[in-house]
Amino acid sequence: MSNYDPTDIRSQERTRGDNDLRNKLATDTEEADLKWLMGSKRGRRIVWRLLDRAGVFRLSFNTNSMAMAFNEGNKNEGLRTVAQIHKLCPELYPVMVKEQIHDNRNDDNGSRKDH
Repeated sequence: MSNYDPTDIRSQERTRGDNDLRNKLATDTEEADLKWLMGSKRGRRIVWRLLDRAGVFRLSFNTNSMAMAFNEGNKNEGLRTVAQIHKLCPELYPVMVKEQIHDNRNDDNGSRKDH
């Protein structure tokens, strides 16, 4: 049996306030984590790999509609991450792109990459 009382407005407001605070703390933590991750070269490489795997930099088209829907779902999460980067640390996105261009420029000739 539930103790929920639909006429207890104060309890509902208190519960709503607690939920709002919990959601705010979770959002703040997620934002701080992304800023921390983007703050180092290693972290930016991780983020770049995640964006690449999500399909942010390629088309999602597939003749199989279910595969295309799956690809679009992955891409949507990647685009959400890109939007967070642009919102929270926009100065680090071009740094990440430049690092990837620099790290990948020698891929065609077989030379070693410096890590």
